[in-house]
Amino acid sequence: QVQLAESGGGLVQAGGSLRLSCAASGSIFTLNGMGWYRQAPGKQRELVATITSSGYTTYADSGKGRFTISRDNAQNTVFLQMNNLKPEDTAVYYCHAEVWTSRREYREVWGQGTLVTVSS
Repeated sequence: QVQLAESGGGLVQAGGSLRLSCAASGSIFTLNGMGWYRQAPGKQRELVATITSSGYTTYADSGKGRFTISRDNAQNTVFLQMNNLKPEDTAVYYCHAEVWTSRREYREVWGQGTLVTVSS
């Protein structure tokens, strides 16, 4: 079994910054793509950013120029640096990972989410 544990959410004023972390643990053989998604109240979950195991990144337009995704493969951890936060960034942020387990089974795993609240 593989688990994702997010941290780093909280309350910040508009224009501020937060750094989210997500650590994968458990029966991991390899981690492929990892990413961050978010879900605002009353809205569907949406992509924020993804990163492949080799470091190729993609971003939703909403975060381009403000958010940076990175990963530490040795620590099975992915990060999301969020700068110049806006009230519309308020959401629960979820970590996602594509995992080959130690039993050579492919799994898509989600974290439980961390709340980011941006006040105006």
